Amino acid sequence: MQTILVTGGCGYIGAHTIVDLIENGFNVISVDNLSRATDKSLLGIEKITGKKVKNYTVDLTDKKATEEIFIENPGITGIIHFAAYKAVGESVELPLDYYENNLFSLVHLLQMSVKYHVKHFIFSSSCTVYGNPDTTRVTEATPLQTAASPYGATKQMGEVIVKDTAFTYPISAILLRYFNPVGAHPSTAIGELPIGRPQNLVPAITQTAIGKLPKMQVHGTDYDTRDGSCIRDYIHVCDIAHAHTLALQYSIKNNQEKSCEVFNLGTGNGITVLEAIQAFEKVSGVKLNYEIGPRRAGDIVAIYANNDKAVKQLGWNCKYGLDEMMLTAWQWEQSLAK
Repeated sequence: MQTILVTGGCGYIGAHTIVDLIENGFNVISVDNLSRATDKSLLGIEKITGKKVKNYTVDLTDKKATEEIFIENPGITGIIHFAAYKAVGESVELPLDYYENNLFSLVHLLQMSVKYHVKHFIFSSSCTVYGNPDTTRVTEATPLQTAASPYGATKQMGEVIVKDTAFTYPISAILLRYFNPVGAHPSTAIGELPIGRPQNLVPAITQTAIGKLPKMQVHGTDYDTRDGSCIRDYIHVCDIAHAHTLALQYSIKNNQEKSCEVFNLGTGNGITVLEAIQAFEKVSGVKLNYEIGPRRAGDIVAIYANNDKAVKQLGWNCKYGLDEMMLTAWQWEQSLAK
């Protein structure tokens, strides 16, 4: 049984990916300093899979503490690296925090990969690397524009760091650029649990619907889109999670054409913020209390994925539609209130 280190394993996408990895026969170790997550997700993982996952509460910007994980766990086959700060708006306010956390942690992990012969590295990238693209439906070959936020810049830099490392050392790397993960595991044992006021759309929707927030704000309806609100590619978190397992298997089977490959992970459908709200209201039967506010710094107008490459090379397909994304997110929010 091959051992995979998942960083940010207590976080939203990390926890769902751990479940998918276990269900596909991998042994998993987690590292998460719990600065942006809680360890409650470990109980949810155990409930779903029947497996207890060990988590190291280590800050990956601490190189010595990071190395201790590798010393204690010889024979790690691969790393899936999620651990990062990820709020676009916050990154505009705290750029140095984002550069320090997101880049130092990545460099330390890659140094450990080289030193301890970890051959497979999956990097959690983002559609923010495209900046404000010339086309709204982007492929992996779409030229990257200047990032619209420090968060996006850390993902652009991170991709370069991973690519350069894989070119020089015997590491097979995959960069997964995902779009807007939403929803929750159908069991409602794990889901998105932001600390503090949610920065992402769907948790803001569900928390408003259940009464945790008195109302939510739509950031701008004066964009050049069909209803004036931003367009995004919302994708179910379980579909995202499974793509990481497929990418790891693809790398292990030595199917990669290059030492570092890139894949878009999105549904290929652009949904406006107001359409997402309407979808939620339809599946939940709850009328949402929202107001129109000004544009938010760091937001781009519209972007969604061309996912042909992931479908063809990884054998990946999206199983969940928008209604299921909203329904599982709502069921998760309701489960938290019990």
